[in-house]
Amino acid sequence: MPKFVAALDQGTTSTRFMIFDHGGNVVAVHQKEHRQIYPKPGWVEHDPLEIWERTQEVMRGAIRKVSSEQLSVISQQSAGIGAIGITNQRETTVVWDKNTGKPVYNAIVWQDTRTDAIINELAREGGQDRFREKTGLPLATYFSGPKIKWILDNVDGARKKAERGELLFGNIDAWLIWNLCGVHVTDVTNASRTMLMNLDTLDWDEEILDGLGIPRAMLPEIRSSSEVYGSVNAGATQGIPVAGDLGDQQAALFGQTCFSVGEAKNTYGTGCFMLLNTGEKPVQSKAGLLTTLGYKIGDQEAVYALEGSIAITGALIQWLRDNLGLIQSSAEVEALAKSVEDNGGIYFVPAFSGLFAPYWKSDARGVIVGMTRYVNKGHIARAALEATAYQTREVIDAMEMDSDVKLTALKVDGGMVFNDLLMQFQSDILNVPVIRPKVAETTALGAAYAAGLAIGFWKDYDELRANWAKDKEWKPAMRADLRKKLYSGWKKAVTRAFDWVE
Repeated sequence: MPKFVAALDQGTTSTRFMIFDHGGNVVAVHQKEHRQIYPKPGWVEHDPLEIWERTQEVMRGAIRKVSSEQLSVISQQSAGIGAIGITNQRETTVVWDKNTGKPVYNAIVWQDTRTDAIINELAREGGQDRFREKTGLPLATYFSGPKIKWILDNVDGARKKAERGELLFGNIDAWLIWNLCGVHVTDVTNASRTMLMNLDTLDWDEEILDGLGIPRAMLPEIRSSSEVYGSVNAGATQGIPVAGDLGDQQAALFGQTCFSVGEAKNTYGTGCFMLLNTGEKPVQSKAGLLTTLGYKIGDQEAVYALEGSIAITGALIQWLRDNLGLIQSSAEVEALAKSVEDNGGIYFVPAFSGLFAPYWKSDARGVIVGMTRYVNKGHIARAALEATAYQTREVIDAMEMDSDVKLTALKVDGGMVFNDLLMQFQSDILNVPVIRPKVAETTALGAAYAAGLAIGFWKDYDELRANWAKDKEWKPAMRADLRKKLYSGWKKAVTRAFDWVE
């Protein structure tokens, strides 16, 4: 039996390779950022070839760390890794030439809003919920299907090549697996984010494909989230099977061991994503949430989830750093926010990519409301952090409405959970405990778990549950009247973000 499993975690701003032992402990990690490309307002792109280059670099880097620091006997080539799981930024869309392997256009990122006109055209027949019964998703610029259509409609020669069977589509997981193993596959969780997969059949829906003008031959084969898809054909990880594939938020759900109906997690990253396990039947939302796949392990029944997606959370802190220069590094935001006692009466609604759950308003735009001469940069920093907590509260309110399950505690993960000020405010505004696990980066851990289950490294869910341990807990300490007042102010502020685009 191998000593380790690994996860390739390809996110919105960076790629990393993490190696875990049987106890779910991190053995080695290597991470590199990639460029964010903004050709026009509302457009967000990545270079798929740069992401593939970073992928190879981080795999080499992590294996070097294991080989030199942890091992003396195991071969340098594979560092004793039994399998690799992949987790990825979802909805980010790559179309490439099957023969050359070259993308025909940059990857269109999940935050991108250029497909707004396509969404409006689709909504003319059947409204925003035209495909919701089949896909669990509203019509929104967020998802991959309209992005594929945009590429076919706007890149010279792309549609003709696609119709001849010469182009392939994938979210980032499929792009990486194709480059690593030479097979064109995706899993049910990533497929469920395209707006092209039928939730009941777990297959591509011909009617929707026809409606968007997308040839089925472009699309990858849909597989489970935990099985051997192929082995890496070259490089530092050559010969290691790729055996797990989960979209990043579903991977975090799995890594948080939310295996029972009613268990939920919230991931604080570039955006913020809360998922609630709803079991083996999809639950259609009436409160603005997404019905999505949670995971499918081998031949077992698929498990579904309700999801509340928030576009801009950690990305707002990056914006304060990169666009305004208020801070030199993201880690400085907490100290700046602590320099004031409260938000100074302001609210920051970061609708840079429209508003996702529960509103789904792609024409919303970011606003700061309540400004006076009293307000300083500390208040802006504090309001930026509080925006994440308020948006999470909105999602949880919607989730409780849909599921009739009252949240008693919130499991959290992601980079922002090391911000004590934010986590305490989150607990205060929700009025429930907020719990951080010892391994806070559960996205990568969930992908590793899926890969490990596929090769027998872990035998069942109980073994994975035994790995989960609490690191820190925040308990609510805010007066009920203040909680109500602050949240009421937020709800009023959100309305100011609506309908800014003519």
